[in-house]
Amino acid sequence: MSGRVNLKFATAILAGAMVFAGTAAFAQDVTGNPEAGEKVFKKCKACHDLDGKNKVGPHLDGVFGRTAGSVEDFQKKYSDGLKEAGANGLVWNAETLAQYLPSPKDMIDGSKMTFKLTKPDEIENVIAYLAEHSEDD
Repeated sequence: MSGRVNLKFATAILAGAMVFAGTAAFAQDVTGNPEAGEKVFKKCKACHDLDGKNKVGPHLDGVFGRTAGSVEDFQKKYSDGLKEAGANGLVWNAETLAQYLPSPKDMIDGSKMTFKLTKPDEIENVIAYLAEHSEDD
């Protein structure tokens, strides 16, 4: 681990620090369409799922409010950069995901995620979909 933190990462840390305790609060800050996000999530399903089971990437149910790099049974697969980001306080929310999804490797040095969502509407919609899967039932 380099100990180097880039400006984008520092911004994500600050955004993560503003997270509220309850997951229902996360959905209030989301502007996308969850139904459209479900369709976008099909692009993510090669590596992620929403059933509590990990694939190539960690499961994403309950991702809002989760510290980056903290899925317990995925620890050995996370990049050092993602684990370091979590140790430094990065928490996933609408703002941090909106920053991460278009260019994961730019936000977190050494990220293993190579897929990018680049269309703003797709990013907003998939975030809304993930927010629905992060709310308390």
